[in-house]
Formats: sequence, C-alpha cells, structure tokens
Amino acid sequence: MKHLKQYGIIAAVTFAGEAVKYFVPLPVPGSIYGLLILLALLMSGILKLEAVKEAADFLIEIMPVMFIPAAAGLVVSWSALSKMLAPVCVIVVVSTFVVMVVTGKVTDWLMDRNTKEAE
Repeated sequence: MKHLKQYGIIAAVTFAGEAVKYFVPLPVPGSIYGLLILLALLMSGILKLEAVKEAADFLIEIMPVMFIPAAAGLVVSWSALSKMLAPVCVIVVVSTFVVMVVTGKVTDWLMDRNTKEAE
C-alpha cells in the first residue's frame, strides 16, 4: 500500500505539471513543470523525501528501459540518420562532454557551499 501511495504522489505531481503547461504560455514540457513542482515541495518541506523515496528509486533504476523506444526509433530512421552520421556523432560527443563538465562544476560548487555552511 505504501508503494501505491508513493506512486500516487508522483503521478499527482506529474499531473499538476501537465496542468500548469496549459496555463503558462511557455514552450516548456509539462514533465519539467512537474519536476520543478516536486523539487519545490521537497525543498520547502511540504513533502518529505520518505514519502516518495522508494518509488523514485525504483523509477530511476528502470530508467534505461525507457530509452528502448527511442533507440528503436533510431534504427527505424537509420536511412535518414546515416546521411548525417558524422555531424551527429560530433554533436553527441561534444554535448556529452559539456554536460559532464558543467555537472561536475555545479556539483563541486554545491559541495563547497555545503561545506562552508557546515563550518
């Protein structure tokens, strides 16, 4: 029953994000609004981490499975993709590197900030 409640909370927040998408005239997906709402709820303490932790951990564990349809779509559109394979590969490598560097720098900054606050 606990897991159903946790999935229900996540689903409700996701639904709220989809609803916000219709009222805010920005080109932002509803899932992003849902993530921001969930972040705000967790950071404000309105929603405790324990209320969604196990369901969220499970969803993160199965995340690679969610990429299978996208990979199958790439296989289906191989004829169009093969014509621009070199630029796509360069873009993927460069963007992956940039994301890794930015993520590392932000993580270092947050860890330094937390260390300074703890002192």
